[in-house]
Amino acid sequence: MTDLTFSEWQQRAQALTFEGRAFIDGEYRDAQSAERFDCISPVDGRVLAQVASCGQADADAAVAAARRAFEAGSWSRLAPAKRKKVLIRFSELMLEHAEELALLETLDMGKPIGDSLGIDIPGSANSIRWSAEAIDKVYDEVAPTPHNELGLVTREPVGVVAAIVPWNFPLMMACWKLGPALATGNSVVLKPSEKSPLTAIRVAQLALEAGLPAGVLNVLPGYGHTVGKALALHMDVDTLVFTGSTRTAKQLLVYAGESNMKRIWLEAGGKSPNIVFADAPDLQAAASAAASGIAFNQGEVCTAGSRLLVEASIKERFLPLVVEALKGWKAGNPLDPATNVGALVDTQQMDTVLSYIEAGHAEGATLVTGGKRVLEDTGGTYVEPTIFDGVSNAMKIAQEEIFGPVLSVITFQDAEEAVRIANDTSYGLAAAVWTRDISKAHLTAKALRAGSVWVNQYDGGDMTAPFGGFKQSGNGRDKSLHAFDKYTELKATWIKL
Repeated sequence: MTDLTFSEWQQRAQALTFEGRAFIDGEYRDAQSAERFDCISPVDGRVLAQVASCGQADADAAVAAARRAFEAGSWSRLAPAKRKKVLIRFSELMLEHAEELALLETLDMGKPIGDSLGIDIPGSANSIRWSAEAIDKVYDEVAPTPHNELGLVTREPVGVVAAIVPWNFPLMMACWKLGPALATGNSVVLKPSEKSPLTAIRVAQLALEAGLPAGVLNVLPGYGHTVGKALALHMDVDTLVFTGSTRTAKQLLVYAGESNMKRIWLEAGGKSPNIVFADAPDLQAAASAAASGIAFNQGEVCTAGSRLLVEASIKERFLPLVVEALKGWKAGNPLDPATNVGALVDTQQMDTVLSYIEAGHAEGATLVTGGKRVLEDTGGTYVEPTIFDGVSNAMKIAQEEIFGPVLSVITFQDAEEAVRIANDTSYGLAAAVWTRDISKAHLTAKALRAGSVWVNQYDGGDMTAPFGGFKQSGNGRDKSLHAFDKYTELKATWIKL
């Protein structure tokens, strides 16, 4: 949490300067086309900066710089302990500039300043540091060979990595990729979302100050899919990592096949079930978690607990607890430290969320609370946290990822039905189970087709546990040592003695 007042944050915001150029080969540059686009704050609708709109020529330049740096070996062949030292310094610089980065994140994307400063920036720095600390503790292998032979299994950096990251946790999602990609010795071309490019552009300079050689980290902002498509089709990109929508993820797989069969690692959408059994150990805690699971970060979370599955016998008692808990989540100016629900990222996303609310009405769900745009006079994009009851899992609001603060309440009779409903979606990112029965908890968790399952909590875990999904929520894993698999090639070297 921040010690600064609302007015002090407003003053800092007015004094902030914005860098909007791309970062290629160790320097800021305009797009070669000289095109720019408006970076608009969802807080109040004002234009923050003009940002470079990169295209094919810029992608070619950034990939070429990344390849030169990789082949030169100044980073790729640097001892892991020395790479660790540079990356730890990078994480320290992020913390030293925490207020600046938090302001950029809040103004650019609309999240509350308390979350930016207390969660996003420390989490981003920690993910860089964690990967750095791990890299000189990861060992290669010796195969079980005959006496007169030696078999080595080594992990080598893949080369040039393109990372396309989303707008909901702009810096943290970037650092989930940058940490293991850089620690393992790769060069990276980072493409931030056009909805939230400012922190990625800024930290590129911090990485250079920390000692990362020029060309090892490049940042290409761009409007629309132009530069992302250029990277996905590029014949000299070895691996592409992505967090974002399932629709875009599928298209990236096509581009990989049309180009050089580059490795593609995807973290896509979610429609996560939060299952509350009648024997939950603490219904009040479950209700509070259900409220935060949909309202935190304005519901713009891939693991948002957007489907609340409640055992029928406790629904009438439990739902009022959720409604009451949600009253503590109110939309407000994100620069106010008291605010816990900020603005949706832009007008397009606000309209999308409102259209889903209309779909809920049209399909016969019962609006319990919320459901409206608020604070319209500010020029910002704010929507009340919303609950629909009487939802069938076949409804649009139960099947499609809304990416906003809209909760669908669905009832079930027993564990078998709960699992059937929970798994009845194209996604498989996360799920939660609330029960005091340890056998039920384990058996339900095993039956759920999801990459993360939380028991008697929502959104647990840290950098030590892998993050990713089943089914159309993607492949590969961020965080933990498993993330290193995405950024290394296995090589078998067989020696006759």
